[in-house]
Amino acid sequence: MGETEAAVRRITPPQSGDPAAAEHVIAALQAGGAEVRYVGGCVRDALLGRPLSDIDLATPVPPEQVMEFLEAARLKVIPTGLSHGTVMAVCQGQPFEITTLREDVETDGRRAVVAFTDCWRADAARRDLTMNALSCDPEGWLYDYFGGLEDLEAGRIRFIGSPAERIAEDYLRLLRFYRFLAHYGRGRPEEPALRATAEAAPQLATLSGERIRVELLKLLAAPEPEETLSLMAEKGILLHLLPVPLAVEPLARLRAVLPESSPLLRLAAMLPAAPEAAQQTADRLRLSRAETRQLREFCRPEAFSELPPADWTLQRALHERGRDLVIAQLGLAAARTGGTLPKETLATARNWQEIPLPIDGADLLAEGMKRGPELGAALRELEDWWLQQDRRPDREALLARFRQQRQDARDRR
Repeated sequence: MGETEAAVRRITPPQSGDPAAAEHVIAALQAGGAEVRYVGGCVRDALLGRPLSDIDLATPVPPEQVMEFLEAARLKVIPTGLSHGTVMAVCQGQPFEITTLREDVETDGRRAVVAFTDCWRADAARRDLTMNALSCDPEGWLYDYFGGLEDLEAGRIRFIGSPAERIAEDYLRLLRFYRFLAHYGRGRPEEPALRATAEAAPQLATLSGERIRVELLKLLAAPEPEETLSLMAEKGILLHLLPVPLAVEPLARLRAVLPESSPLLRLAAMLPAAPEAAQQTADRLRLSRAETRQLREFCRPEAFSELPPADWTLQRALHERGRDLVIAQLGLAAARTGGTLPKETLATARNWQEIPLPIDGADLLAEGMKRGPELGAALRELEDWWLQQDRRPDREALLARFRQQRQDARDRR
């Protein structure tokens, strides 16, 4: 198919942020004689009317020349991946990734050796899915070499060429297939593709945790990921994804209670309720320290032993753990047990405003109490009473209660 035959229709070019910024970058490249097109996700999402997170461009010009053209236009240039033909231009604070057309020379399932080319079809052919091989020139002409537009409109997730061969080139494509199914798919994919993902599933162990983390969390961010995850379970994909078993049913129950839950919380719903499972998962996915701590808190089995929790239990939890964590743990408790979580309980948690206890240990020391276990016990008892009083007593009321308790204790001696 020639370049002219591939131009299927005219569309409005992708726009994100300030359209003038993209026009400036494209003009800088064209001033040097470079042909430029929008490529990848920005074209796909523009066709669907979805918001664009970034704009990616491609050109047949080698990356060193791309940098010269951009610098001649006084644009900031960052050589993000010269060996793979990628540089980044920054215009009006907006980044644009510009990649020289490539074709794969050698692949091993994890990385590829590439060679630059001036053929748009060859560059499109190295992409994984048909809907990701679309490109669009600045005038709005859409180029489609592999039926990606028809697949996109039908919600059909389809590999370019042989599914098994495309996955073998980079095993991460297995997860990308299911991630795109969750976000863009409608209906069950073709069996050859599903069979290829099942056969390649053991190779997920060869991928870095960082790459798996990115794809998994993006998949879990889909509006309704359960159907895709159930298909992954059916094909044995989930068995090879993490070192701990994953369950899909609790995720559906979590979303019923907390529809806007984060990807990390959704992951926690699928994990066993054990800090050890959270730690193993965090190690495999190379989560940050903050994410690891959060996942371990999500997976605490004792967070809420019964639903709905007693008012006092909820108040104590909110005071100690904070509103956001408690809401997450309530949702997870309902997801894991199938228990009832009344709207009133969630409303109480969501409306909770943090108020620090008006006194601390120094106040009790000033009242003559000595350091030691009794100091902590006394402060804890005062805190319990303050919470039972709906946090209304002020500092003087708390100190008055403490003095009265000490006097009562002396009178009993």
